[in-house]
Amino acid sequence: MNAITIVIGTMCFLMIAYRLYGTFMAAKVLKLKEMEERKKTPAHELNDGKDYVPTNKWVTFGHHFAAIAAAGPLVGPILAAQFGYLPGLLWLLIGAVIGGAVHDAVVLFASMRKKGKSLSEVAKEELGPVAGFCTGLAMLFIITITMAGLSMVVLHALERNPWGTFAVGITIPIAMGVGLFYKKTGNLKLASTVGFILLMIGVFIGPSIQETALGEFLTFDSKTLAVILPIYAFFAAALPVWLLLAPRDYLSSFMKIGVFIALIIGVFIINPDVQMPAFTEFIHGGGPVIAGPVWPFISITIACGAISGFHAFVGSGTTPKMLDRWQDIKIVGFGGMLVECLVAVMALIAAVSLQPGDYFAINSTPEVFKTLGMSAVHLPELSQEIGLDLEGRTGGAVSLAVGMTYIFTSIPWFDSLAPHFFQFVIMFEAVFILTAIDAGTRVARYLIQDFFGEVYKPLKRVDWLPGNIFASALACLAWGYLLFSGDIGSVWALFGVSNQLMASIGLIVGATVILKIADKRSYILTCLIPLAYLFVTVNAAGYWMITNVYLNPDAAGYNVVNGVLSIIMLVLGIIIVIAAIKKWVEIWKTPSLRGDKYLSA
Repeated sequence: MNAITIVIGTMCFLMIAYRLYGTFMAAKVLKLKEMEERKKTPAHELNDGKDYVPTNKWVTFGHHFAAIAAAGPLVGPILAAQFGYLPGLLWLLIGAVIGGAVHDAVVLFASMRKKGKSLSEVAKEELGPVAGFCTGLAMLFIITITMAGLSMVVLHALERNPWGTFAVGITIPIAMGVGLFYKKTGNLKLASTVGFILLMIGVFIGPSIQETALGEFLTFDSKTLAVILPIYAFFAAALPVWLLLAPRDYLSSFMKIGVFIALIIGVFIINPDVQMPAFTEFIHGGGPVIAGPVWPFISITIACGAISGFHAFVGSGTTPKMLDRWQDIKIVGFGGMLVECLVAVMALIAAVSLQPGDYFAINSTPEVFKTLGMSAVHLPELSQEIGLDLEGRTGGAVSLAVGMTYIFTSIPWFDSLAPHFFQFVIMFEAVFILTAIDAGTRVARYLIQDFFGEVYKPLKRVDWLPGNIFASALACLAWGYLLFSGDIGSVWALFGVSNQLMASIGLIVGATVILKIADKRSYILTCLIPLAYLFVTVNAAGYWMITNVYLNPDAAGYNVVNGVLSIIMLVLGIIIVIAAIKKWVEIWKTPSLRGDKYLSA
């Protein structure tokens, strides 16, 4: 098997899916054209110049794609490569079209119908107060775990890496400058061009700061980074969306899409062989990266890229407050998910193109790697060239950087630029993650304000500064604690289960809305089919982790707190499903609860 075959097949499959299934969802299931004629989008109806802002669809796409395409589509496929290339590839393609794109579109639609409210508020109105309360509580747990899981990935990549830290850090003032310039002049092309050029300059001047006082100042250990990231997220969540979040996401989307276009071109030039077999010996469990068997853990490890509950936070948080037109849901929601799938497939190719010995040397601790009977092939040479010890840097970020560096430096013109490519990809990955932290922490702020606003009403006002500061600080403190005290093994597994449970909740809400508005009741199957698979999978994975790891004193990942969190989340999921089934039966039996009036409700 070679990489070109996988890339061409993936691109053709996703384009056909967008043209056919995406159009069906937009025209028949969600009836977006009719919505355009009946109702303004929340961005126009509630325009406040801060959170509700009608935004160009390409800028919104850039923000949405950058926010949803965080560490998940990069790290998940790389960790799942432990099982071989075929399980991950199949789950990415099938999961993204049947599950992820549908999930993202229906959640965005459901939130916009309720004026951009969070999914917990939408669930309360659509399913009742019990389901709404459970959804809100589950979302608070899940967003906290998600932020810690995503942030955990970047720690080992930037640890003792001043070049990478500098390149990532300067994206903050650059994005703020772009936001201010665009707001003052409205010249999007010039702002984008200057911002992108400055990002590239930041990567290439990185080597000159390594041996300086600045380089020494920017050399952090993982614990220090675990404190810096929540502090940064606090300011990103509290500042106006146009100042940092939107321009940073928009700029980073250029880099993200550009890097993967370059990777696709590199794959076509080099056509690397897939070194990993279709299935490895670890499909039945016991692997050094993921302890569990290929099912259910392939669908838990690969979330973003196939279907991800984190997208529900963005789709009911920042994005529904920015969409200019209802019909933009197709390209932003459905299309954004398919682009993310392509990103995940390219990450998978970068991982499976590595020699298995190099792959497992990076993603296993040195003690575990010694027990596998393998040896690194090219990794020692690359470590010396880059000036960093690459072995044992678990979490997936370094694996992707090494895999992409191998592909790019196989092109004759670039064979001497390995350190620059490696650090560029590290910056590229970190920006992916930080854009998700930007949006995710802001969404957590909305959730906290909605949830605790039931007790203290002023907190529900998104324009009340003290409430914004309190909610942002509480969100950052919660996930910052998990980040500081956890490790990639414990946090990522918990993130996977909680993330896919959130996707199940998003599909439940989407199914309820579709049952109310659709011309044919059978259209509910667009949500019920992926929901049935995902709900069974997430409960199987959660039960396996609870019994075999979290509450097993003999397991390396023994952690009672993680076990208790898992049990609470799974119970909340079951309560929400029961409430939803009762509501579906009621709607099915009562024609007056259905009809076109719900399009404009």
